This record gives sequence, C-alpha cells and structure tokens, in this order.
Amino acid sequence: MTEHVPITDAADAARLIALGMRPRLLPARDLIYSDLVRRHLEDAIFAELTTAIADGLGLVVLACAPQTGLVLAATDQSPFAMKIDEYARRTAFRERREVERVLHGLIHLAIAAVAYPRPDDLANDSYLGRVSVEQVDGLVREACRMLDEKAAAAEENNDPLDDAPGLERTWRIYARRPAAATTKEGRLAPDSTRSMITKALKFLTDQGFLTAVSSDGGGTYRTTPRYQVQVRELAAEAAFTELLALGVVAITDGAGTIHTVSADAL
Repeated sequence: MTEHVPITDAADAARLIALGMRPRLLPARDLIYSDLVRRHLEDAIFAELTTAIADGLGLVVLACAPQTGLVLAATDQSPFAMKIDEYARRTAFRERREVERVLHGLIHLAIAAVAYPRPDDLANDSYLGRVSVEQVDGLVREACRMLDEKAAAAEENNDPLDDAPGLERTWRIYARRPAAATTKEGRLAPDSTRSMITKALKFLTDQGFLTAVSSDGGGTYRTTPRYQVQVRELAAEAAFTELLALGVVAITDGAGTIHTVSADAL
C-alpha cells in the first residue's frame, strides 16, 4: 500500500466495513454497497486498505463478493466479538453458565454439520443447505448414543476417557437434557434442547446466515452464502471434524437432503 492514502479512500473502506457489519444487508439491495464491493474486487490497493482498517478493529475479512457482501469475523480481542459465554448468559443461571456454554457450542457445531455434511457442499458456491430443529436434535442425540457406546467400550478396555477427543467429553451433558420439556404455562422450557436449538437458529437468522422457510416442527431454515463462508472457517476446527467423522449424517439424494442415521442403520 502507498504511504499516502486519500482520506476519502479511507472513509470509503470504513464505510464498506460498516455495511459488512449489517448482516442482513446485501449488495443487491444497496447501490453504495454494491459499488464498494465492486471496487474492493477490482482495486487491490483499496482491498488492502479495507483489510488494514478491519485489522485495526480486530476484524478479519473472510470474503467479499456480490452474493455475500463483505463477510467479517471478529477476533477474540475485538470489541465486536460475540463470545459464546455472552451468548449462553442470556438464558443461563450463573452456576450453570459453563454447562450452557458447552451445550450452545455443540449445538452450533451440529447446525453447521447438518447444513454442510460433505466437503463438496462447502466448496460449491451454489449449494444451499437446509436445517431444522428436529434434524439438529436428532443428530446430536444419535451422536450421544454412539459416543456412549465408544465410552463403554473404552472403559471395558481400560482406555482412559481423558485421552478421547473433546466431543466425547461433552456428550453426557446434552444426553441428560430433555428434548422438549414445557413450563407451567405450557411453553417450551428454555433449557430443553429443542428450545436451545431454536434460539441458535433464530440467532443465525438475525446474523444473516440463515433464512426461515417453514415453521413446521419448530422451524426449517435455508443457508445463505454468508453462512457458507463462515462454516468454511469452522471446518478447520477439530470438534467439527470429529462430529462429521461419527457418520451420523447421511445424504439421501443428489440435492443434498439429509437425515440422521437411526440406531438400526448403524
């Protein structure tokens, strides 16, 4: 980057970042946003300037395209970071906060795994995944069953569970939770797993990562290109790899429709 950057260019780069932080806004709906995205793609110096300003704010530019707009991720030190502790705190009592953090993290991993069960799905920019509350809960509970069996086998073989992957150390928490307990008023209890999944799906929708397509069975959602970019980053995480490696998710047709594998099928 040249040493002398016009103030107007810096202002435009900052404006692009500000637009990128509006998760539901897409370039196709805003002429200024569209022009700035096009400039980012065509002007290498402007793109470098945008990255530098984002870096100063503790943000990482993951992608910039007409379909997604500017996709940003916050580092741990960024004032814009939404930490899982803060996310879980909204529904958790203080003494249960650590437990809730683990559960919410596992649920978000499961949503990503249901949405993109194959590496090719993440590589295909035109792929649209579908996710439902029932699918996600079924996936995690089937994973719990399989991990329970692995844990029992490990104990029989005197193989310490402390050496097992991280996912195997968290399944008991989820398995003990009711799927759909209700409150005295007849509403879905906030600490039931399906309520927690619904919360996660609505949060991702608010962030522009999912689009609601049906309210049946607790809700069905379609992925957006912005979410695909985010999950590509998540795919490098060990826990996500462990969850997919269990083989709980199966493809049922060429369009990528999926279901959780039943116990009888394993």
